[in-house]
Amino acid sequence: MRVATVHRSRLTAIGEAGATGVQLPPGARTTEFAVGDWVLVDAGSETLARRLDRQSLLQRRTEGGHAQQLIAANVDTLFIVTSCNDDFNPARLERYLALANEAGTQPVIVLTKIDQAPDAAPYVAAAEALQRGLNVVPVNAKAPDAAQILAPWCGPGRTVALVGSSGVGKSTLLNTLSSRTPGKPQLTGSIREQDAKGRHTTTSRSLHAINTGGWVIDTPGMRTLHVSNIAEGLEVVFAEIAELAPNCHFADCTHDHEPGCAVQAAITAGTLQPTRLDRWRKLIEENRTNTPVRTGPRGNKVLRAPGKRR
Repeated sequence: MRVATVHRSRLTAIGEAGATGVQLPPGARTTEFAVGDWVLVDAGSETLARRLDRQSLLQRRTEGGHAQQLIAANVDTLFIVTSCNDDFNPARLERYLALANEAGTQPVIVLTKIDQAPDAAPYVAAAEALQRGLNVVPVNAKAPDAAQILAPWCGPGRTVALVGSSGVGKSTLLNTLSSRTPGKPQLTGSIREQDAKGRHTTTSRSLHAINTGGWVIDTPGMRTLHVSNIAEGLEVVFAEIAELAPNCHFADCTHDHEPGCAVQAAITAGTLQPTRLDRWRKLIEENRTNTPVRTGPRGNKVLRAPGKRR
């Protein structure tokens, strides 16, 4: 069976006979499972026997939390949904991209509300500049052709997950993609016109069938995403900085004030934007601060948060 929802004290899973509640074995906790997990369930007692190995796992650090929060498992493509209005935020999108890269999931930026923007082209260009080879797909989530446009990532056996802020059209997109009955659509929220921010309509993660034969995992809106333990994912997002760094005069160059800095030379030449470097520096520092390191005597090492650099 495949885990469809995870609640505080129970799980639901989907099998050949449909969706059902699953009993956890003694000692197991729901926090150990993610929507999208494949599990073996005893047919008689409906008790979970074990979780199968994951192909990919999306997880994030919560504010003040020590353990990572599981977002979704076995995701082939992460649809990072943002709209062509004030919600479009390059710094936030870079966080989502790093998250997807670290998990081994293909990121795709889906630009919604193109019917409400005078011109979607500047948003497409800005999104494409965030990572090399990135797929950016503009859609009107309410239009019938939205599912056809996104079909290359939603084929039989494929799983996509939707992430993004509230109000960007994730629930509308889910309604378009999923096999929902006409009388039971996903709720959609209104938008505060003054700041283009929406109200939360999805309160928990859930797995749904897609009309094209795949699966879609919907997630609650996330306005903030704290990075932790995603160094490799950040290198993919900021590949141009990672490639310049070995050419710096000093091996431990911070790309700030040191002489012979290849990154600063690129800024002077106009091939790298200062704002891009600023965002890289912020994420690198945040990731270093939030990523636990092993400390203590050999054979007795423990994980500790390194804290902020003094």
